[in-house]
Amino acid sequence: MSLAIKPRPGVDGQHFHVVVIGGGINGVALARECARAGKRTLLVEQNDFASGVTSRSTRIIHGGLRYLEHGEIGLVRESVRERERLLGERPHLVHPVRFLFLLNEQSERSAMKVRAGLWLYQRFSGRKSGALSEMELKRVERALDAGHQWSIFNYEDAQCEFPERLVAEWMLEAAEAGAVVRNHCEVLAVDVAQGRARGVLLRDRIAGKDARVDAGWIVNCTGPWADRICQRSAVRTSKPMLGGVRGSHIVLPRFSGAPSVALYTEATDGRPIFVLPWNEQVLVGTTEVPDTGDPGRTAPSNEEIEYLLRSVAKLFPKAKIAAQDIRYAFAGIRPLPNSPGNKASAVTRRHFLHDHTADGAARLISVIGGKLTTAASLARECARKIGIAVPEPTMVSMGPQGSLDPMLDQEALEVARAGAVSEETARGIMEWHGPRAMDIARMALVSAELRAPVCPHSSHIVAEVVEAYRNEYAVTLGDVLLRRVPVALGACWSESCSREAALRIGAVLGWNEQDLGSNLEAFETERTAFLKKPSRGSSTLEAAAD
Repeated sequence: MSLAIKPRPGVDGQHFHVVVIGGGINGVALARECARAGKRTLLVEQNDFASGVTSRSTRIIHGGLRYLEHGEIGLVRESVRERERLLGERPHLVHPVRFLFLLNEQSERSAMKVRAGLWLYQRFSGRKSGALSEMELKRVERALDAGHQWSIFNYEDAQCEFPERLVAEWMLEAAEAGAVVRNHCEVLAVDVAQGRARGVLLRDRIAGKDARVDAGWIVNCTGPWADRICQRSAVRTSKPMLGGVRGSHIVLPRFSGAPSVALYTEATDGRPIFVLPWNEQVLVGTTEVPDTGDPGRTAPSNEEIEYLLRSVAKLFPKAKIAAQDIRYAFAGIRPLPNSPGNKASAVTRRHFLHDHTADGAARLISVIGGKLTTAASLARECARKIGIAVPEPTMVSMGPQGSLDPMLDQEALEVARAGAVSEETARGIMEWHGPRAMDIARMALVSAELRAPVCPHSSHIVAEVVEAYRNEYAVTLGDVLLRRVPVALGACWSESCSREAALRIGAVLGWNEQDLGSNLEAFETERTAFLKKPSRGSSTLEAAAD
C-alpha cells in the first residue's frame, strides 16, 4: 500500500488572536489553553515539537525535593499539585516511581534535615507513600560502595519516560480545539510598530515560503532562544532575560546491580544527581554548566561525561562501569532566569512572564524558565495574563497508590485482537498512544506492512508511524523515530536499525530510492547530533574508566 501525505496550507495574511512561538512543552500547553478558550491560535516551532529542551530533560515529573533546600515552598506546592494532576490525567505516560535518597557519611546534607524535608514533601502530596520492599532495599545496599556507611530514605515521585509523547498529545488537543500548528516553521522576527507587537514574519522550511501573520498577542515560549527572538525583532531589554545553563546526561545499559527504583544521590562534588531506570536502560544526570552558545548546537563536553561516569561508577564500584559502556550522551540548555553571580544550583526554577510593554513591544510576552512538571500551570497563568479566562482544572483521581487499572489487561487483549498484533505490541501502543491505541490497531489490521515492527528489535509497529505522519504533524523521519514513536532512543538502535526502519516505512509511504536516501541521511544527521557517542581515545574518559 502507499500513503500520500497531504501538503499543509499556508497562513500568509491571516489574523490570529494569539501566536505562540516555540513548540516545547510550555508553548504547546499554552496553545492548547488558548484554543480551548475559543481563541484563534497559531503555534509555530522552528524545528519539531519537543525537539529542544523538552527532549533533553531528566524525564521526571517531580515536586522538586531540592527546591526545599532553597526555601521555595510555593514552587514545591505547585509542582506536587501538578504532578498529581498529570498522574491522574495521563496514566499511560506519567507513572509513580519509587525513589531512594542516598547519603553517605561524607555528605554535607544532614540525615535529620533530609528526613524533615521528606516528611514535608509527603504532606504536600496529600497521600501516604508506601514502603519499599526489604528485598529491593537489600539489593540496592549490596550493589553500593561497601566502603561507605549509607543512609537510605525512600519517597515517591513520578516519571514521564517520553515527554515527547505528552507534547504530541497536547499538541493534538490544541489542533482539535482549532489551533493551527506548524513545525519546521521559523519566526524570522516579531513585527513591532508604534510600540506594539503586531504580527510575526515566518519562514516555512518545508514549503520554502515566507509569510506574515497578524496577532492580537504574541507569546515567546522559545526557552533558551527567548533572547534571540527579541534581538532579531529589535526588542531591547535592559539586560538578558536568560542565563543559560547546560544540563548533560549519559545513558548506560542496565548494569549488574542496577536498581529497579530511581536514585537521588550526590555526585563526586556533592551536587545532587539522579540515576534512573529509563527505557530499559539507565539514565544518569545532570550537570550544571554555564552555556551562552547556540542552544541548537549544544553538546555534552568530555568533562561532563567524565563527571557523570565517575559519579555512577563510584556509587556502584562492583559493576565496573567504564567509558565504553556509555550508549550515548545528550545535553540541553535550561532557560533559567538571568542571575549574575549566583551558582546555577541556587538560581530559582520558578517561571516568570516578562511583559515587553516597557521595552516598546506591548502585547509581547516572553516566558522565562519553567519545567516539565509545571507546564500546564504556567500555561494557565500565561493565558490569564493575556486576558483569557481559564478555570483551574479539577483533580483527577489516580486510584490508590497509583495502582494500574485492572481493566488494562482486558484492554490490551482487545487492542491485540482489533489489530491482529501480539499482546506485547498492543501494550506498547497503549503506553505511547493511550486512548488512540484502538484507532491505530484498526489501521494495523489493513495490511501486514502496517503490522510489521518498525525495526526487528521493537514491538512498536509501522501503523504508529503512519499515525504520526497522518495525524500528529510529523514531517521528517526524525520527527517520528525520535519523538512521535521514539524507538531510536532504545537500547537496540544502530545504523542498521535506521535503515531497516526507513525501508519498512518507505514501503508504506511510497518512497522511491531518492526519497529513502534523503530521509535516511537527514535522520542519521539529526540523531548523531542529538545523541552523542563519546569520542574514543579521549584521555579524560579513559582516566574516568580506570
